[in-house]
Amino acid sequence: MRYKHFKSSLLAISFFQLISLTACTKTDKHEEINIEIKNTLGFSRNEIISLHRNKLHPLLDKNNQKNIRIKQKGTNQYLVTQWVDNDGDGKGDELLFQANVAANATAKYVIILDTIPVAEPKAKTYSRFVPERIDDYAWENNKVAFRAYGPVAQQLVEEGKEGGTLSSGIDLWLKRVDYSIIDSWYKKNVANPGYYHIEHGEGYDPYHVGASRGTGGTGLWEKDSLLVSKNYVSYKTITTGPLRTVFELTYAPWSSYDIQEVKRISLDLDSNFSKFEISYSSNKRIPNYTVGITLHDKKGEVNINKPKGWFRHWEPIDSAFVGEGIVLSPKLIDTAFVHDSKTADQSNLLILTNPDNKITYYAGFAWTASTQIKDVMDWDAMLEKQAEIIANPLVIKINK
Repeated sequence: MRYKHFKSSLLAISFFQLISLTACTKTDKHEEINIEIKNTLGFSRNEIISLHRNKLHPLLDKNNQKNIRIKQKGTNQYLVTQWVDNDGDGKGDELLFQANVAANATAKYVIILDTIPVAEPKAKTYSRFVPERIDDYAWENNKVAFRAYGPVAQQLVEEGKEGGTLSSGIDLWLKRVDYSIIDSWYKKNVANPGYYHIEHGEGYDPYHVGASRGTGGTGLWEKDSLLVSKNYVSYKTITTGPLRTVFELTYAPWSSYDIQEVKRISLDLDSNFSKFEISYSSNKRIPNYTVGITLHDKKGEVNINKPKGWFRHWEPIDSAFVGEGIVLSPKLIDTAFVHDSKTADQSNLLILTNPDNKITYYAGFAWTASTQIKDVMDWDAMLEKQAEIIANPLVIKINK
């Protein structure tokens, strides 16, 4: 009887240990978050995905955000990620990664915890304030580069001094390399003024903005005249990294409408288009908030596609061609037309919109010498795709 009692006790202990071991194993197992990304369009898409922090709580509650890893399901290679801290509290609010989804297909990804480092890619996004060139703000990725002008550059013009720029237009830098050129070009320009206006094999800046809208500058259309702001008065860099750069430019109140305007601008890796998210306010009802593209010497070609929401200018610059474009939701568009002026820098392709204090649009370009496009048909096709992407965002499903 004692033996039977001992054997029963041993079996009970073993059963208890098995339950404990099973529970321990379940607790120690890394939790996973599975993501499905659906592409409803008939072409493949390579886009930056943003996941809000609150979607990642099962992994972040007791773990460092630096240990979050993402991979495509069925593979063992971790993808490059980037945290975006929108409010500056030191904690990431959005987690970015790049998804590649075939035409009319669904791609599956999994998020796990790991401490294995992920190598940073050579190609990246970048933006910064540039005090070595007065007070430019410049931004770029592996395909394109842009810049805007600050208050000191404006002051120099208003005081009749050399070297300044008075413009709220957006400048384009034509680059033919996939690595960052902002720091290098500005540094070389300090040593040799005018350096980046000359082609040295990486690209150059032949694009003239002046008082025009450049590509993506804003204004108000009233009584056959375009009212515009002056240079930005302050900036805020929100993030820069391998996948996306984001910053804000604030403008002093402008026009008789006393418009307060903040431009939140972002640029993703592999995209030819900067995203402009603009907030503005006024004590009066404003007319025709307008986005434009300069027509320079009016030797280019314009294509206005209001039903699809894309607008194009195609022009020769030196020995190559540049296509500039703006893409936005057709629902925001009132009308669009070419404003032909005899005054320098006042001829623009103008898109008049009817938003309610906020507007989002995409402004970008491609240069034939970069080999990204061959001709105007390629550029129109790129604009058409961008319009379809805006109208049909990727469908993201998160399974915790």
